[in-house]
Amino acid sequence: MNLLAITLILLASFFQGTFGLGMKHISPLKWENWWVVHALVAMIIFPIAWAVFAVPETFTIISESDSNVLMMAMLFGFLWGIGGILFGVSVEYTGVSITYGIVMGLAASVGSLIPMFQMEELPANFNTVIAGVGLLLVGVAITAVAGVKRDKAQKAVSEDTMIMEDDGDVLVAPPKVETTPKKSIKTGVAIAVACGVLSALLNVGFSNAAPVAELAVSKYNVDPKDASLVAWVVVLIGAFAMNALYAVYKLVVNNSWGDFSTPNSTKAYTWAILAGLFWFAALGVYGQGAALMGSLGPVIGWPMMLGLALIISNVWGYREGEWKNASQPFKVLLGGLAVLIVAICILGYSNL
Repeated sequence: MNLLAITLILLASFFQGTFGLGMKHISPLKWENWWVVHALVAMIIFPIAWAVFAVPETFTIISESDSNVLMMAMLFGFLWGIGGILFGVSVEYTGVSITYGIVMGLAASVGSLIPMFQMEELPANFNTVIAGVGLLLVGVAITAVAGVKRDKAQKAVSEDTMIMEDDGDVLVAPPKVETTPKKSIKTGVAIAVACGVLSALLNVGFSNAAPVAELAVSKYNVDPKDASLVAWVVVLIGAFAMNALYAVYKLVVNNSWGDFSTPNSTKAYTWAILAGLFWFAALGVYGQGAALMGSLGPVIGWPMMLGLALIISNVWGYREGEWKNASQPFKVLLGGLAVLIVAICILGYSNL
């Protein structure tokens, strides 16, 4: 495999596994105000600026591309946007750990398999690719189980914590608090599955935008790595349309138009911009690495990136103290990450 391709996938994984840190710094803004800025940077400003810098003929190439190709690529981007919205809904039913595990597993596998089955002929190393993707799913499932066990362990520690009464003489257990019944776990899993499938469509859109990149290469002699940036511009127009529509809907419902000028929000806006830059940096660099892998780039590069990103995000989570008081679940997590590493090595081998 091209060493540069591997290096680019590794770099893309770092960006993908890191951009989520910005989501911890939304306050004091409301989600919709923060998200408008983030989405504008991630899906419009940065992708177009990078593409035009690398390929000055970007919009000429897009205008000369087949309209059906453009519409399908944008449609897949739009559907991916729906998946992002469903993620938040699913979390309300099942929690972050289960939702993240299901979504990551399906996004990696479906996002890899659909482009492969869209090929005119299945690759000769089909079985190796399937084995790698299958093992990746196992690794993601183990990390999801670790997350569930972590939540239970930390909740048990929290419930067992004793608190001081006002007189400072007696330690008593915290009073029980009435809670509303949990929503249906089955409904949450169903939503998470739909979210995972739709989240995979971002890569499917990129794969279907390949004719745009091919036109850039064949007619304008653009380097294949840079041509991938033009393809992303098309896909992300659809993605931004969905995200913008939902954000505007929330702005209307919550009447939060005036919250863009919330005091002391400079840090939140800074993180919105940084997260946007990191988010598309992941896709842009991944696209360049996938281009160097040839026709199997979207098939192999996508699950490799998401698998590595899951490892990196958990490293950040550990540093942030997310696995405190959960030593046993953390060992389960390490097992899942080890499986992911083996799966990524298999996928890398399949492109030799």
